[in-house]
Amino acid sequence: MDEQSIQVVVSEIAPMLTGRAPGKIFQLGPNSLAIDFGLRAAGYLYLSAEPATPGLYLIKRRVRDLEKQSRPLSQFGQSLRKELQQTRLVSVNKEKTDRIVRFTFTGADELGHERTPHLVAQLTGSSTNLLLLNDRDTIIRTLRPSQTAGRQVGDIYRQADTTRPPQTRRPSALFELIRGGTYETVSEAADHYFTSLLAEKQQAAQIASARAGLRRKISQHEKLLGRLEQDLREHDDPEQHKRVGDLLLANLHTATREGHRVTLIDYFSEDARKLAVEIDPSVSLAEEATRRFARFSRSKRASEQIKLRQETVVQGLRKLESELVSLEKAIAEGQLPAMAAKSPSPRRAKDQPRPAPERVRGTRRYISVDGLEILVGRTSHDNDHLTFKVAKPNDLWLHAADYGGSHVVVRKSSRKEIPSRTLIEAAQLAAYFSQARKDPKVDVHYTERKFVSKPRKAKPGLVRLERFKNILVEPKEAGTRNLKD
Repeated sequence: MDEQSIQVVVSEIAPMLTGRAPGKIFQLGPNSLAIDFGLRAAGYLYLSAEPATPGLYLIKRRVRDLEKQSRPLSQFGQSLRKELQQTRLVSVNKEKTDRIVRFTFTGADELGHERTPHLVAQLTGSSTNLLLLNDRDTIIRTLRPSQTAGRQVGDIYRQADTTRPPQTRRPSALFELIRGGTYETVSEAADHYFTSLLAEKQQAAQIASARAGLRRKISQHEKLLGRLEQDLREHDDPEQHKRVGDLLLANLHTATREGHRVTLIDYFSEDARKLAVEIDPSVSLAEEATRRFARFSRSKRASEQIKLRQETVVQGLRKLESELVSLEKAIAEGQLPAMAAKSPSPRRAKDQPRPAPERVRGTRRYISVDGLEILVGRTSHDNDHLTFKVAKPNDLWLHAADYGGSHVVVRKSSRKEIPSRTLIEAAQLAAYFSQARKDPKVDVHYTERKFVSKPRKAKPGLVRLERFKNILVEPKEAGTRNLKD
């Protein structure tokens, strides 16, 4: 707020406020407040110590709106309320060569002694502040912390340097608006100016947030497309796996093996030339053929799914790019749609219970010592439903080795590793709900759900593991059981 505007505001409000007793104080923001002087139609004295928008003027608001907007009083507000009790305003003065306004009050303390507290509004850019002084000009409290000598609590307040010659500056936009005569009062013009300025800043912040959000999503889609391209290359030419599998079966009795290398006759080529294939020496040709056929099926399904996913991501990317173009066009033309400010998602209070997890049919539910959810299938069909319909790819999957039993799933809420205590409890449950529950120790397989597959036409509950680890545990009902499941 410039000096000229402050001067005309002070000239307007001083006669209206002088002689009046301050009433309720509303904390409207961290660095702004409003004081009720009983003016009714004229409104409330508004003081802002925000460095970007320092201000001092009267605002017309309904009491209910102020109460809705206000927050609990800060320490400064509480001290101000205490010091201004049983007082009245005797003067409002602006320092001649600085943007500082002093409000002087007079009253009596509990013992009847006269006291003269002061409220200083320092509207000076980055050093903007509100200071509460006693009758000896000692600073009692400041709204914002200050490191400047003479502006800290306990210091004697230093007056501005009045020897500095006044600076001639071009009238500010606020002063031009005030003297333009559009508004009935100076305060009304100032209120409109700062309200509009705040709205513009909020809209600019929302535009920047919307632009950044769209660009972030576009970048995410582009990165996802890159990963999908890489995944597709890994599953490139699935027919080659089937071809090698067929050749392995056709060469069961004619193939020659040397370590990792197997030489086959390529019956699919016109000249039946020989073909070298690398396989594990410990695996038979028939077993390797089965593995190749399985890889063919997985690669074919994966390729189809990746291509569908690519189409979806490309469509989403095109939509986002179109939205960004529309936003930039609207910004350039100044025809922005109304943007509602996004409020941050409320955080769950420490003492507020977590929402109850969704119940999964056909399962027993346990909570591990680390607070993770463990689901245990009841029947073979329930096992299939739990593993292939409920569990996510990165969830931990467990089952007793070489025995029939329940599928066990530990649900993961993040990419973090499952804690060892939870792993042991889940393995104990897998052993307990199996045909080996009476054994002293049971070997349990565990892996991520994405490495579990269902053989074609296999019975309910029967699965194939692409990779897994083992853990030896004692069968027991571990964790905390939810009896409702």
